[in-house]
Formats: sequence, C-alpha cells, structure tokens
Amino acid sequence: MLITFVALYLLVTISIGLLAARRVHNARDYMVAGRSLPLYMNVATVFATWFGAETVLSVSATFAKDGLGGIPGDPFGASLCLVIAALLFARLFYRMNLLTIGDFYKQRYGKGVEVLTSVAIVLSYLGWTSAQMTALGLVIHVLSGGALDLNSAILVGAGVVLVYTIFGGMWSVAFTDLFQTVVIIIGLSLVAWLVGDLAGGAGKVIAQAQADGKFDFFPGDATGWWAMAGAFFAFAFGSVPQQDVFQRMTSAKDEKTAVRGTVIGALIYFCFAFVPIFIAYAALVHDANLAKLFGDEDARVIQRILPDLVLGSMPLWAQVMFFGALLSAILSTASGALLAPTSLFTENVLRPFAPRMGDKQFLLTLRIILVTFTAGALLFAVNSKSTMYEMVQNAYNVTLAGAFVPLVAGAYWKRANTQGALASIVFGIGTWLTASQVAPEAMVPANLLGLFASAIGMLLGSLAPTVIANRGQSIEAALHHAKAQRGHHKAPHGGASGAGH
Repeated sequence: MLITFVALYLLVTISIGLLAARRVHNARDYMVAGRSLPLYMNVATVFATWFGAETVLSVSATFAKDGLGGIPGDPFGASLCLVIAALLFARLFYRMNLLTIGDFYKQRYGKGVEVLTSVAIVLSYLGWTSAQMTALGLVIHVLSGGALDLNSAILVGAGVVLVYTIFGGMWSVAFTDLFQTVVIIIGLSLVAWLVGDLAGGAGKVIAQAQADGKFDFFPGDATGWWAMAGAFFAFAFGSVPQQDVFQRMTSAKDEKTAVRGTVIGALIYFCFAFVPIFIAYAALVHDANLAKLFGDEDARVIQRILPDLVLGSMPLWAQVMFFGALLSAILSTASGALLAPTSLFTENVLRPFAPRMGDKQFLLTLRIILVTFTAGALLFAVNSKSTMYEMVQNAYNVTLAGAFVPLVAGAYWKRANTQGALASIVFGIGTWLTASQVAPEAMVPANLLGLFASAIGMLLGSLAPTVIANRGQSIEAALHHAKAQRGHHKAPHGGASGAGH
C-alpha cells in the first residue's frame, strides 16, 4: 500500500513538471523561467532547493551522533550563504541581466576566467547532485524491502528526476518546488509531532539531548575550532558562487523580489531544518537500538535512522506523509542540482566555442548535457561511501577555493582584473588540492588554506605589473551595457523574457 502511494506521488510530480514544460519557449525560459517568478514561488524555489536529502537524512543523523558541533556547515553556514547572496549579489546580478553566474566572470574578467570558473563550479555539483541521487536510491531501496539493491535504486531514482527536468527546465523546477514545499512542511511537521509523542514528548527529547551534550556547539581546542571553521565556510562562502543560487535569484520577477525571496527562503530553511533534527533525536530516544547504525563501516548507513523508524513504528498515514515529504525534499533539490550545472556548462564552457549556436540548437544541447551530467553524477554516487553531508561539504570546497574570491573582488574591488582572477583560481585550487594530499590531517583545513591562497593570488595578481592583459570590463560598464540592452528589447510571450524587465 505504501509503495502505491509513493508511486502515485511520483506520477503527480512528473505530471506537474511536464505541464510546466509548456511554458518553455526559449533558452531563457528553460534556464531562469523567463525571469518572472512572483515572491511566493521564488521563496518556494529557494527553500525547496536548499532543503534537500542531506538536511532530512544526513544532517539530522549527524546531529544525533555528534550534536550541533558536528553540523556547523548545514544549516548554519548554508543559511548564511543565502543571506550573503541576497544582500550582496542579488540586485547586482539582476541588473546585469545575466543568464548564468559564469556570465559574470566573462563580463568582469574575460572568456578564460569564465571557462575556468564555470568548470570548477560544474565539478562541484557532482558531489551535491550525487548526494540527492544517493538519497533517492536509499528511499527506493528501503521501500522495496531490499528487493532493489542501493545502486540499482539510485539508477531508478535518477530516471524519475531526469524525466520531468529535461523537458521543462526551470519552469518545471519552480512548479514542482512549490508543490513539494507544501508537502515537506506539512509532512515533516506531522511526523515530528508523532515521533515526539512516541519518545515521551518534546520536552523529554530536548532534555535528553541537552543531558547528552548535543547542544554543545563550540569545540574545546584550536584544532576543533579550525575544523569547525572549515566546515562552516565551505557552506557559507563556497555555496555563494553556485548556479542554483544564482538561478533562483534571477528567476524572480524583479530585483526586490530576488532579494526578499532569497532572504525569506533562507530564514524558513534555517528554522525548518531543525524539524528533521528533532525527529532523528526523538527516534533515538524512542529506540536506542538505532544507535547501532553509527558503528557501520559504510557511513551512509546512519542515514537510515529516520526511514527505519518510520517503517518500523508508525501507522500507514505517517509513513505516507514522511516519505512524501522526504521524496519532495530530494526531488526538488535533485532537479535544481541537475539543471544548474547543465545551464552553466552549456552557456559558459561550450557556447564560447560555438558562438553562432541558434536558440533551438542551444535548447537541444542543454538537454543533451543534462543527460550527460546525470550519468556522471550517477557514477559518482554509486562509488562513494561518504554521507550526503560529507559529499555536499566536499563539493563546496571546489568553489570556496576557486570561485568565491574572484566573485567578491569582481563585484566590489575596482582594481580586480583578469591577471588577478587567474592567479586567484590557480593559487586557491592548487593550494587546496596540494594540502589535501600532503597534509590532510593538518590543524588548518585544506579548504581554508585554499581560500587564503585564493585571496593572496587576487591581491598579488591584480596589483603586480601587467603580464596578462585585462579581458574584462568594470561593473559600471557592465551595468550600463545591460541597461542599454533592456532599452532595446521587449519581452516576448507576455513577459517570458527577462530582457524586457
């Protein structure tokens, strides 16, 4: 019976995605929903995309094992990322009338930096997308009663996401996100109430967590502080230069909506992220035997705490609500995690080598790359033994070391130039990779060393005598050019193109 309900839910989701695909008339519709989303839809896309599998299954399980000190990156760093993006970059990106975040690097630094940063950002999505595929496979594996092994279940889940994303792009993502946000909030709230009762009430769960030291956030030594900083900044800074964050801000109907929608989405995400955390710890209070999962060699196993509890101790209606909410969280994030790198790679890595590509050919290329990236993420997912939280954190280290400093400097430092950006990328990623291999257990995490090196590279490269000519333009020139473009174009399809705003 439960599998029947889940199958119906997946069919409804796919149907919503395919209906939304009818709004796609051109590449801009596919990539940023025609820059026309109202506030409520913008908030839903921000929340639903951020509230993914790692939040429900992995962050909650990590808290149950290590307490707040084990999760500085998510939800703390992840929520701060959205606030930083909204307050520092939303208006700028919107006014520049960009199609992808890679376009910012192109306008500010030229094609070379555009391609390098875009490749780094695309690679960072492998970990995040793989985390969602792993989660979807885990759910299908659990619901099948083991009839499908985890890797086969991952393949099945990836196919579901691919079906509705490939046709509708950002429009499908937006409409399914709205539906899935409602299911997530209602479903997990009801499950939290039920599990809390099973554990003896919310007061008992919170008191037990406090007694067990789960609210101890700050580490006791310098090594612990550095480790916490590494995890926190991987999310807080490393996830700012990401295409999915950019897409949600620039899909809004105007710049005020872009700022408000992202901030509101961040606040809702931060507050609601503690609901699955409460559920996971209540599950342990109710059934102490679940703690045995922490000892398994495969770190992914601890993510089964909630699914095992729900299937073993709850009535059918609660199982339907939980797995509906869980699937909503996974599908909404997975679809965005597929579309974002697809858009970025096609527009900023392939298109510079095929500048005369027409819109229909570009749309076809987007869909081909979407399938290709899905295959790459699947290979990564079936071969990884990390938890989803670890996979996501590792993914953001790439952009923390290679894309964050050029983004901030390009937006707020007039002297930042192509030479500085190239030095920043090479120094940052080179230092991070070297430190990861040579001294993985060092007190200062490799990702922070990469961030420091990236900042030094930007300063030295931009202030040193010019060896590599500047290929970009100032922010003022880019904004003037975007304003001129808006003055010469009107939005077709009743406002479906962002050029008319």
